[in-house]
Amino acid sequence: MPLHCFIWVACGGALGAVARFGISGLVKAPVGFPWATLGVNLLGSFLMGLLVGWLSKQNGGHEGLRLFIGVGLLGGFTTFSAFSMELFQMLEKRELLAMSGYLGGSLVGGVLVFGAGYLLLKGL
Repeated sequence: MPLHCFIWVACGGALGAVARFGISGLVKAPVGFPWATLGVNLLGSFLMGLLVGWLSKQNGGHEGLRLFIGVGLLGGFTTFSAFSMELFQMLEKRELLAMSGYLGGSLVGGVLVFGAGYLLLKGL
């Protein structure tokens, strides 16, 4: 892959990560529910939907924009946007079994491996 592709992703990713950090600092939610994270994930998913919808109507030539916004900015902002896009693509293709496995595996699996890592290091 050419170097400029990595540069697009890195620049977008840096901005996305800073935006997420800034929003998390601004949203002072009651303890017990991650409102900032939920909001960032939902916003990122919506923005990814807009981007993919727009790109689907283009005749190409927007690889830098896709890398900067889709992979970098939204990837740094939230990985939930990519997760939502992939689930929706499976739904569009009517791959319901694969979609169910991906949904369950991502949500349940993510919580389980988080817990495993947390408990592993907490015990050290």
